[in-house]
Amino acid sequence: MTITTKHKVHFYDTDTMSVVHHSNYIRWFEIGRVEYLRKIGISLNDLMADGILFPITKVEAQFHSPAHFDDDLDIITTAVALTKAKMEFDYEIRRGDKLLVTGHTQNVFTSKSTGKITRLPDKYYSLMNSHSI
Repeated sequence: MTITTKHKVHFYDTDTMSVVHHSNYIRWFEIGRVEYLRKIGISLNDLMADGILFPITKVEAQFHSPAHFDDDLDIITTAVALTKAKMEFDYEIRRGDKLLVTGHTQNVFTSKSTGKITRLPDKYYSLMNSHSI
């Protein structure tokens, strides 16, 4: 499944040349990932309340063209792996038809109490599995 999230570039996202700083794309990947999970019925607050954390273990970004202040962007998020142990997503950030950035992230599910990798409970995994690739 793929979802698209709209985002407008804020002034504070840019440098003195009105070009978006590269670190913001990683934050925008997170916006896409959180919206993806919301769309399939998973709240990060619920995961955390159940003692499940989801640290990033891998992040990649390839920069093709810059975004600028006031651009209207699409954050396109596609799940590429949704398992009981991890979730992986691919991203495209576009301004209209123009591809600006591609990326990939991996999160692993971790027990808040032990700090060790844990398996996702069925109540969450069934939601992920129903929207699997």
